[in-house]
Amino acid sequence: MTSRPPAVVAVSGNPRPGSRTLQAARAAAARVAEHLTDGPAPAVTTVDLAELAGEVLAPVHPAADAALARLAAADVAVVATPVYKASYTGLLKAFLDLYGPDGLAGVVAVPLVVSGNPAHALAGEVHLRPVLVELGAVVPTRALAVTEAQLPDLDAVLDAWLLRSGAALRRSTGLPAAAAITPEAVAVAR
Repeated sequence: MTSRPPAVVAVSGNPRPGSRTLQAARAAAARVAEHLTDGPAPAVTTVDLAELAGEVLAPVHPAADAALARLAAADVAVVATPVYKASYTGLLKAFLDLYGPDGLAGVVAVPLVVSGNPAHALAGEVHLRPVLVELGAVVPTRALAVTEAQLPDLDAVLDAWLLRSGAALRRSTGLPAAAAITPEAVAVAR
């Protein structure tokens, strides 16, 4: 990455407008943006696929094409989905299917799944990560899995995930890994 702030995009594959998945994606993307900058965090661009649902499968889809371009131009993308039938949503799949080969080449991606049950924690690893990698994205960390019960305390979940994954995320974007990341350092950064 250059000295400019990273372009961070949050994508929500939930078919419901204004969903909790969208809120979690925005929060995670904002924290990732903070983690990747030494100064003020850049604004996060949001793609809510619920707003594009009627267009994604249409023969012509200009708003979806614009969203695809924003995502492909991102330095880092948080791609979020609720867990449906132990996988990601059909809406997210249909959107990602609009890319050609290597449509996300060079984008560092963070898969995020929101589920009702901790048993679905691997849905991001088993289902979402492979499609992002197939599209050329770099996925340097384990997927971020959040249960609905954890949503009220999402900051703590994001803190714990950054403690485990923050250094790899920084290295994958060309930044030096931060000095030892401690719970105190994460709290101070917020």
